[in-house]
Amino acid sequence: QVQLVESGGGLVQAGGSLRLSCAASGRTLSAYATGWFRQAPGKEREFVAAIQYIGSNRYYADSVKGRFTISRDNAKNTVDLQMNNLNPEDTAVYYCATHRRGRFFEGGSYDYWGQGTQVTVSA
Repeated sequence: QVQLVESGGGLVQAGGSLRLSCAASGRTLSAYATGWFRQAPGKEREFVAAIQYIGSNRYYADSVKGRFTISRDNAKNTVDLQMNNLNPEDTAVYYCATHRRGRFFEGGSYDYWGQGTQVTVSA
């Protein structure tokens, strides 16, 4: 059984940083592309970042480009999301997911999802 567990969320002031981690059991993340999505209250889930399993190509939403960095640690079987220069618009529940097929920025392209971790950025 595949399980994804996110950690590292919390409360931070605007301009601060957080590092989220997605840990997997039952699946080796290095064999799959992995993505991060987020959902703010009253809004639809949106793509944040993804990393391919071959070549480690990375993709980012325009809203986080230059501030967020996605990376993988194969030894730990995790995919991390380093978030810098956070602003209140980044407040959301953040989810990681493993990619099955299709476009990286579409949630329907992913098969397994974690439960999410809350990120709150105060002004």
